[in-house]
Amino acid sequence: MGTPTSVRDRADDPVRRPAPAPGVGGRTRPWGTWLWPGVLALVLGLYGAGGPQLWEDELTTWDVVTRPTGRLLDTVQNVDAVLAAYYLLLHAWTGLFGDSDLALRMPSVLAAAGAAVCTALIGERLFGRRAGLVAGLLLALAPVMTRYAQEARPYALVVLAVALATLLLLRALDRPEGVARWSLYALAVAAVGLLHLLALTALAGHTVAAAAKGRTAVVRFGLAALAGLVAASPVVVLGLTQAARQLSWIPRPDLWALAGIWPQLFGSGLLAGAAMTLAVPAWAGAAREAAGDRAPLLALTVAAVAPPLVLWTVSHGDVSYFYYRYLLFTLPAWAVLAGAGLRGLRARSAVAVALAGLALLTLPDQRWLREPYAHFWHGVDYRGAAATIRKYHRPGDAVVYERGDAYWRLLDAGVRHYLPPELRPRDVFLARSAAARADLWPTECPDPARCLGGEPRLWLVVQAGEDDPLNTLPAAQAAALRARYTSTGTERLTGVRVALLVRKD
Repeated sequence: MGTPTSVRDRADDPVRRPAPAPGVGGRTRPWGTWLWPGVLALVLGLYGAGGPQLWEDELTTWDVVTRPTGRLLDTVQNVDAVLAAYYLLLHAWTGLFGDSDLALRMPSVLAAAGAAVCTALIGERLFGRRAGLVAGLLLALAPVMTRYAQEARPYALVVLAVALATLLLLRALDRPEGVARWSLYALAVAAVGLLHLLALTALAGHTVAAAAKGRTAVVRFGLAALAGLVAASPVVVLGLTQAARQLSWIPRPDLWALAGIWPQLFGSGLLAGAAMTLAVPAWAGAAREAAGDRAPLLALTVAAVAPPLVLWTVSHGDVSYFYYRYLLFTLPAWAVLAGAGLRGLRARSAVAVALAGLALLTLPDQRWLREPYAHFWHGVDYRGAAATIRKYHRPGDAVVYERGDAYWRLLDAGVRHYLPPELRPRDVFLARSAAARADLWPTECPDPARCLGGEPRLWLVVQAGEDDPLNTLPAAQAAALRARYTSTGTERLTGVRVALLVRKD
């Protein structure tokens, strides 16, 4: 007689009751599990996305993607082959939506939202709805995801590609005999390799997940992964030949670098500590449950930890690859592990309080990300320099940009980007543009005195520091300008100085 009550109590227990399979019994997947993480990531990515000025890497993106298609393809033959797919995608995008700061960053905003959705679906598939919701929200809240959602570089797209590949792998492992699902997974692996070859280290976690499903799954996984690698191989091979040139600035990592990579991955030391701490109860719960629950935890742990260890190890060779933004694709694995750890909290209010606490921890970082120079190592007010030239410009004016040893500051590209298309003064000392050279760097006139024209006024754009702005230029350029021009005034801005030179009578 007491049995009905006992059975009902067990059936109403959210921990004991198994979640119905999607589509079974007329039920569908709850849209809130993936919708809210996607909306949160989209809102955080859009809010203030046009505020921070483009920094040097983003200016490189702008310069390359606004070249004609033929010149773009010529460029990636010489440099940035690993970004060729991203450049072509953004080239098509800017052709439709323009090249404003927001337009350039919008694909990354959308990718960050998509990554949050995929992360939530991975968590739901492996550990239930609550774990999926928490995982997606955690990824959306991570300041580093907002940072790279608001950047015209491919890293948010890489996170999306790896998360989508993981989700497609899980679907394929549900029915390892099928061909269509493995084909989709192969395409996703190819996308990962085309967007960033270092992200292919994510296959370590995928290998563990396939191995847990048996021999058939391992064989099908191997064939699909190989197909994806073959599709991406031209970019991978060409990218490896360019690695020494492009990554020479990254130092060889020591043990301190390995220890310090984890806070950088999240963009917040507090959030990194919280997320990693939350992964502990996930393993503790698996130890008390069936062994089958440990396989996804092991695969996720390998996906989160193996790529940094692999890149740290190989970075002790001729080229170092160990930099945090190249490892952002591990964040979905960390988020799902944290979501699995929080699923033990039965009360929804406790989960809400935990998420609210994590959101408060990230608030200072989120605010800082909207500052004008949030993307810079050393801020440069390109926008202000362009505004000065535009305000006082006269027809017939020309411009001189400092390049030299500090060309990485990209004063020419930065000012050109923020000037209107109809106002592009002649670049006096430019001999051959970067686009014409199929490269990222231009060449300058070898004889500055002969390259000067008859312009009555020249705008001089140099880095801040020297009292006399001409002192920042190469000696031959400075001498040629001093012989024919005199300075009539300067504008001091953050990281840059704009001077107006007038021709001597």
